[in-house]
Amino acid sequence: MPKSPGLPQSRRESPSTADSPDSAGQPYGQSRAGDVFQLLRDGRARTRAELATITGLARSTVAARIDALSVAGLIGPAGEAVSSGGRPPSRFAFQPSARVILAVDVGATHMLVALLDLRGAVLSEVRKDIDIAAGPTPVLDQMLELCEQIFATSGRHERELVGIGIGLPGPVEHSTGKPASPPIMPGWDGFDVPAYVQNRFDVDVLVDNDVNIMALGERASYWPDVDNLLFIKVATGIGAGIISGGLLQRGADGTAGDIGHVRVPRGGDVMCRCGNFGCLEAMASGPAVASALAAAGVPAATAEDVLELARRGNLAAIAAMRQAGRDVGDVLAASVNLLNPSVIVIGGGLSSAGEYLMAGVREIVYQRSLPLATARLRIVQSMAGGHAGVLGAGHMVIDHVLSPASVELLVQQQP
Repeated sequence: MPKSPGLPQSRRESPSTADSPDSAGQPYGQSRAGDVFQLLRDGRARTRAELATITGLARSTVAARIDALSVAGLIGPAGEAVSSGGRPPSRFAFQPSARVILAVDVGATHMLVALLDLRGAVLSEVRKDIDIAAGPTPVLDQMLELCEQIFATSGRHERELVGIGIGLPGPVEHSTGKPASPPIMPGWDGFDVPAYVQNRFDVDVLVDNDVNIMALGERASYWPDVDNLLFIKVATGIGAGIISGGLLQRGADGTAGDIGHVRVPRGGDVMCRCGNFGCLEAMASGPAVASALAAAGVPAATAEDVLELARRGNLAAIAAMRQAGRDVGDVLAASVNLLNPSVIVIGGGLSSAGEYLMAGVREIVYQRSLPLATARLRIVQSMAGGHAGVLGAGHMVIDHVLSPASVELLVQQQP
């Protein structure tokens, strides 16, 4: 297929522009179109004169940058300002619908693909059941089929695509997009996910751990003013996305937040699929809770069975859900003392059955964490729900493709 005329492949080929001079000899960050664009990303319409006042640039320079951004399709006319005499000045604003992003949330048993605009609004989506253990090629081929399907039904064209964000249920080396020894993903270790996807869509592809992107999505959509947030996913696996000081914390090798393999007090000799004993995931994940109920004679084979039993008021399922919450709380209590978040968001499939899981988490965290660390702590259920992953993947790509350097390269590529 022909190359997409989307934003440039900045992560793969962009030159270092931190100190590059522009045509007027001014350093990057003062007069480039990519930097002027950052002032318009908030959606507020501004005139050339307002932008000149904010930036300190000559009006002729601002006019040239506005023209370049308009040709690139990133901004457009937004009416006229009040005139102080003479012809009313034109205003310009960000056009988030000009381009689109594909955002993909890959779980152990499901996949959600969504088409987003440059503001992060979901335009279209499609979901499919998968088996992550089938390996990278079959799973990614299914993903690419869903991406093609979404373009075929959404009314948008592939040439409008500027980037793809993918969340995977395991540790990921974010700089390369390659999974790193993921426990539940046989055959995925070191697989070059971006390169495989770029064989079909020639745009930037960013890959991260699914819980990391859920944390990004939840914060961007519902907690934009919270700088210290933990997102906890309780589903087939258990993990945490850590936002500290306003930044996502991935750790040295991309494994920060892997709380599912922390030993819990009642773990005993229960073996986890990672090979260790007593891991939180082996005690409190959806499959673990279902297995414990089945062993007690309650008909539950999957996490969905557990949720349905709890919704129907089955006392054994409710007690098991609350105990799973206590187990999660055992690990989170230490995390609260260590990281001092102001908000803990509980998400993932097992969190959707009312307050049973939440009650167990709150019981232990407030009991065992330091009083000062919990004085203003809120423990809440995810508001993004099943869309947290695609929202986060979308915002990850948006921040990348709308960065000053990426926008500047796009402008330079225009006719």
